[in-house]
Amino acid sequence: MIYIKAPESPQEWEQYYDLRFTVLREPWGQPKGSEVLKDEHQVIHAMAVEQATGKVLGVARLQQNSEEEGQVRCVAVSKDAQGKGVGKILMQYLENAALQKGISYIVLDARENALPFYKAIGYSIVSESYLLFGQIQHWKMQKSLS
Repeated sequence: MIYIKAPESPQEWEQYYDLRFTVLREPWGQPKGSEVLKDEHQVIHAMAVEQATGKVLGVARLQQNSEEEGQVRCVAVSKDAQGKGVGKILMQYLENAALQKGISYIVLDARENALPFYKAIGYSIVSESYLLFGQIQHWKMQKSLS
């Protein structure tokens, strides 16, 4: 069984950022610490934890850009948990959190390899976005919440 929670203890924060670093930064030679953004204290954090083992399987964050717009960033699922519904659970949690805050739509910048995942859960491509580290194409995507 998997549950979602916000990291609370120093150990949980370490696990949260370590997974984000391992999946989103380390493979491209980025330094440790680059996975932590300046506004971390202003966003909703979510981490998917395997109940039986306590292992962190996935992490993500939601920031509120305006009264109506939320933005999901830094979605990372461990390699051994990919394709097993962890990302869907994380996104559902953040979408519900957005609805509770009165947010009417979510935007995100998806890596090209993640486009099929986001399309499958209702996101649409809005436009080409930026090229991260000179090699990872991102696409601006959006989903209206109801």
